[in-house]
Amino acid sequence: MDYKIREARKEDMAAVLELIKELAAYEKSPGEVEIGVEDLEKEGFENGNFKCFVADVDGKIEGMALVYFRFSTWKGRTVHLEDLIVRESMRGTGLGGALYQRVVEYGHENGVKRVEWVVSEGNKNAIEFYENTGADIKKNWYTVHMGETGIRKNLKKRK
Repeated sequence: MDYKIREARKEDMAAVLELIKELAAYEKSPGEVEIGVEDLEKEGFENGNFKCFVADVDGKIEGMALVYFRFSTWKGRTVHLEDLIVRESMRGTGLGGALYQRVVEYGHENGVKRVEWVVSEGNKNAIEFYENTGADIKKNWYTVHMGETGIRKNLKKRK
């Protein structure tokens, strides 16, 4: 298999959105994806809110890793890996590992002291893979989200 891990281009965003939707379907949440290609193009390429790497296999995007910078009060600037997705048909080919390695390299190139991400506790293969690469899984921490409904509810209480 001939593949290349490269920075995504604006014209790759339709394929990136397909991968995002494939992940949402896998996670049994297909209706949760609210963004479109235009959002990805604007936020990634006009506003610079994220960097995306893609696995290009013979001209077809088969995987992606989307990252952005965060700031840690303990470590300073960090890289957050939002999603690493490989098409189901391409899992087990090494594309995921190659994308992961590119994210780690990107963090190192940018002088960060930490690369961070969230992994589902049910994804045992990924957890084992990450631990084998030297990652530290924080098992006593919770990921907290507040969606639009929660934001509105919270703000109403404040008035």
